[in-house]
Amino acid sequence: MKAAVYYGEHDIRVETVEEPSALGSRQLLLRPEWCGICGTDLHEFAEGPIVIPSEPHALNGSVLPQILGHEFSAEVVEVGDEVENAAPGDRVSIMPLIVCGHCEYCVRGLNHLCVKMACTGLSSEWGGISGLAVVEDYQVAKLPDSVSDLQGALIEPAAVAAYGVDRAALDGGQTALITGIGPIGALAALYAVACGLDVIIAEPNPNRAAFAERLDLGAVVDPRDEATTDLIFELTGGIGVDATIECSGNANALNLGIEVTRSRGAVVQTGLHTGPASIEPMQISLKDLSIIGTWCYPIYDWPRIIGLVASGRFPVEKIVSSQIDSEDIVTAGFEALLDPEGDEMKVLVSV
Repeated sequence: MKAAVYYGEHDIRVETVEEPSALGSRQLLLRPEWCGICGTDLHEFAEGPIVIPSEPHALNGSVLPQILGHEFSAEVVEVGDEVENAAPGDRVSIMPLIVCGHCEYCVRGLNHLCVKMACTGLSSEWGGISGLAVVEDYQVAKLPDSVSDLQGALIEPAAVAAYGVDRAALDGGQTALITGIGPIGALAALYAVACGLDVIIAEPNPNRAAFAERLDLGAVVDPRDEATTDLIFELTGGIGVDATIECSGNANALNLGIEVTRSRGAVVQTGLHTGPASIEPMQISLKDLSIIGTWCYPIYDWPRIIGLVASGRFPVEKIVSSQIDSEDIVTAGFEALLDPEGDEMKVLVSV
């Protein structure tokens, strides 16, 4: 079968690989439909391997080379003897985290913090940019007829974005600042509006700021403008936003959030920082702020996110900028998304 296989920095090959053979009793054989290219994938391509293991993974022994793809929808082809939550022919969205189920965090229901966690498409034998893939039964959630295969491939990044907003614990009618309007920031803004929140978006990139304007979710501001801080306070009646959902992984954005979030508000760090950030801790104390980190999402959240998409309240498909064939994944996918002058937002790959 055909698959997109990662070998190392700037080395992704679309090649023929062996099909899966035997299934475990609680495993499913899937035929992937659509798969998104994630920011994590981009980091691996540009400067990896980072999370893709060069030595056998502690949970499942996976090691380079790696079939890519952890944001995907699929059709069920075959199921193991003990699988009860899906059947051949079902359309599903994949929750890619693979957990041990036995560590301190797993037994507390915090499986996304599993100390041995692996991930389909990053640290597993299989990935979603392939003709077939194998996953565990707890990794699949069925899609209703009202949710397309394309939307199903966006449930994973939507869950990341939703968790960031949820951790702020806001009520409808409050205001959230979303910093960075990449795919996660765009989904966070869409989700916040679906939850009844008012949204302000901060984005310095002109192409992405224009994209945010087209989404028409709320005011779009340029964080490089010296007047932006005053403008945000003006838009919030002088008090500041109730929370900042920082989705860019940028130190300047984090500091903007600390500055414009009201006292006793929250700054939620959802975007991953790849380097140190300098902040003013006194501001956190003086404003009684909560600084909250997020990692992935609750692994049980798929049905809720799928339900929101099915209702029409969470139009995740709005972030898709291109749909490509796997043969074009390097040029039309990875290189296009990494182009600082490009205008791609979210690229979905068909196998």
